[in-house]
Amino acid sequence: MRDGFGTKRALARVLPAEYDPPQHGLELEGRTLGRLTGGDPSLLRRINSAVVLHALRAADCATLTEITRVTGLSRPTVEGVVEDLIGAGLVVEKAADESVARRQGRPARRFRFRAEAGHLLGLEIGSHRVAALLADLDGRVLGAQSREVDESAPADERLERLRGAVAELLRRAGVPRSSLRAVGVGTPGIVEADGTVRLGTALPEWTGLRLGERLSRSFKCPVLVENDANAAAVAEHWKGAATESDDVVFVLAGLSPGAGSLIGGRLHRGYGGAAGEIGALHLLGREVTPETLLSTTDEPLHPLDEQAVAEVFAQARKGNQRARAAVDRFIQRLVHDVAALVLALDPELVVVGGWAAGLDGVLEPLRDELARYCLRPPRVALSLLGEAAVATGALRLALDHVEEELFAVEGTVTARR
Repeated sequence: MRDGFGTKRALARVLPAEYDPPQHGLELEGRTLGRLTGGDPSLLRRINSAVVLHALRAADCATLTEITRVTGLSRPTVEGVVEDLIGAGLVVEKAADESVARRQGRPARRFRFRAEAGHLLGLEIGSHRVAALLADLDGRVLGAQSREVDESAPADERLERLRGAVAELLRRAGVPRSSLRAVGVGTPGIVEADGTVRLGTALPEWTGLRLGERLSRSFKCPVLVENDANAAAVAEHWKGAATESDDVVFVLAGLSPGAGSLIGGRLHRGYGGAAGEIGALHLLGREVTPETLLSTTDEPLHPLDEQAVAEVFAQARKGNQRARAAVDRFIQRLVHDVAALVLALDPELVVVGGWAAGLDGVLEPLRDELARYCLRPPRVALSLLGEAAVATGALRLALDHVEEELFAVEGTVTARR
């Protein structure tokens, strides 16, 4: 079976409330299609197309009889829809097994969803690297590419490194740029709906950058820009530590921690897209900067980068008392920041990711502090996706967008050949 995450959700967004296939098929609230009356016949055709396409996408392949049974539609309707989907390039007939045909006669025709009808990109833009994932319309990853970038690199250089990584990835996979159906992007900062970075202090020249517009010049498809912690939260819910939880806080634990939250399985961005910016708490009455927290001398730690911080943690493991005190201060700030968010949202699960997740001693203090402050402490787990979390979440956002198109009932759907 294919990975159906998000597909039912996509159908729920586009199908009328009156639609409900039989209990052995899809599970949506309302009545069966057989009792849906009136309205525009073209709307019914589009609904039928979405339902049949969902059934085929959820299976490796299926016969007309199997599709009819799962959807509850009549066989003539299914036959007509399948032919239309074949014409649109979204479905193809699977070649029959000749050995079976010789033994049993002509087998029933079988059809499959053409996951290769288009492709998706999930991009990460970080302080020290840019990364890209390429996938088909099932969300199956076909390749990955990353490139290092200096943390002081200006915006143009950072974006040029990203374009180079994408070009190399597409070349190696043999995928033309015209095959891309959507591109998801994860980046630090507060991101507007149009892809503009309203505030981004982690990267030079990032505040005010029209990132979505800049990247759209390189792609002839929708570009969806999201905060990196939000993207990582989506990724963990899709393929990581949070697949069984719908109320989740993902902590991107770094020098200035950020968080992404899912409430009822839906990403919570907040009114202005700034939900989860827990790294700003030191500005609200606790003016303690990471440079001071992690210092092992009387001077702020400089330069403040991941390599320098990793060295402080390494010295702490070796027993250096000043380093251990610095690590304790860092962890205490992290757990206090996370506790504030947990108290507000009451999640079932907190997932810790980012580079700090690889450092010793993060989980237990976090569990202890949450048990101390919270009426119902959540479970705490490490990210299962590691450094791939942001790009994976960006890929999922691109797939969500394409699924809305695939199951749209407001217009026709065509594939790029």
